[in-house]
Amino acid sequence: MNIKKIAKQTAALTFAAALLTGGATQAFAKETETKDYRKSYGISHITRNDMLKIPEQQKSAQFKVPQFDPASIKNIPSAKGYDSSGKLIDLDVWDSWPLQNPDGTVATYHGYNLVFALAGDPKNVDDTSIYLFYQKKGETSIDSWKNAGRVFKDSDKFVPNDPYLKYQTQEWSGSATLTKDGKVRLFYTAFSGSQYGKQTLTTAQVNFSQPDSDTLKIEGVEDHKSVFDGADGTVYQNVQQFIDEGNYSSGDNHTMRDPHYVEDHGHKYLVFEANTGTKTGYQGEDSLFNRAYYGGNKSFFKEESTKLLQGPKKKDAELANGALGIVELNNDYTLKKVMKPLIASNTVTDEIERANLFKMNGKWYLLTDSRGSKMTIDGIGSKDIYMLGYVSNSLTGPFKPLNKSGLVLHMDQDYNDITFTYSHFAVPQAKGNQVVITSYITNRGISNEHHSTFAPSFLLNIEGSKTSVVQNSILAQGQLTID
Repeated sequence: MNIKKIAKQTAALTFAAALLTGGATQAFAKETETKDYRKSYGISHITRNDMLKIPEQQKSAQFKVPQFDPASIKNIPSAKGYDSSGKLIDLDVWDSWPLQNPDGTVATYHGYNLVFALAGDPKNVDDTSIYLFYQKKGETSIDSWKNAGRVFKDSDKFVPNDPYLKYQTQEWSGSATLTKDGKVRLFYTAFSGSQYGKQTLTTAQVNFSQPDSDTLKIEGVEDHKSVFDGADGTVYQNVQQFIDEGNYSSGDNHTMRDPHYVEDHGHKYLVFEANTGTKTGYQGEDSLFNRAYYGGNKSFFKEESTKLLQGPKKKDAELANGALGIVELNNDYTLKKVMKPLIASNTVTDEIERANLFKMNGKWYLLTDSRGSKMTIDGIGSKDIYMLGYVSNSLTGPFKPLNKSGLVLHMDQDYNDITFTYSHFAVPQAKGNQVVITSYITNRGISNEHHSTFAPSFLLNIEGSKTSVVQNSILAQGQLTID
């Protein structure tokens, strides 16, 4: 055996491989440079540079959702309803939102706090309806919540001349405001399982009576109508685009939901979860070359884009174009104007949920919930749950990340742990610089004994562009105020 000859051949092959590898990398880098561009579309962005700060930041107690004692968690005693056979059952109760004043503070209706919530049969994932819970102002115990039942009858969706409501199969999250004439105006998401998951922002006035001093009774709804479904797909993705691109089999995640009502200088708006449209930074491989989505300097863009383009998260990043959208409403709550998104998460995630926008101490705060399992950021795992937040001097931005990254809350409990929480929602208080954080605790259908229920609330301190969880601030389950 000629050892010297073999050694020379091996060295030559290694050198050639190195040249080929290096050449390929250089060629790839050159191709990236020729394709890269910067376009913000006039909106703010959740950038990869900011998100990459989060895995280290989330170790701090400043951001940690409190650890709750599982032995103290109670189901909502009044959360009862009927299954498809007419049997009385205990309900799962998850996403919830209070009746609010136009400034976001908790409204009082005839001496009561009102909370709308999604609830349903723990054994039937398709059973998702909006229920109304209420308690006397000043009470905080979970036992004090009464259940007024479902807001809508099944027949309420058959509204003459409404093009979308009749296809509704489930009722999804939203918001509610107390109008200046003392009426309860509800906004929610009409979901259609028969139309590839089409979601439509919808509204109705909810009417009540008081049979006695301790009871609120729902007396039906009126002015029930669709508001917005994405229109032509140029500003926000619509369901037809989702269908045309392969619907569920494509891996895409179409969203048009969680309408949150807000007022500013007499103008009415809905802020909501969505995806960008064809004129506001659409999904696709080209988006991976847009430096505006990366943040940082040019060397960061080169390194991060190369890693993304050659890595396993490329496809998910191409489809990631989550957005928090905004539309202006007329005084009768019909659509007045479609506006550009407030913020978008292109290449980062396709899903930023539970849009929440309020003004506090002269600043506008934009908050959203998101799951690490839907993200494309190194160091963020499938168990990570986040509330992200952004701040601006005006309602429409530009928005800058709170805490330099956007991280506000972090939770990483196991999905089957009864102390798992999600759908965190910040409730502004009438004074001070703290908000109450509500959420649900325990996931749907994981236990015959423990149902999804109001989580213990807790306090978050907000000062300018910095937030922090207030230590030892755990409140009662579902508590809304601290005054």
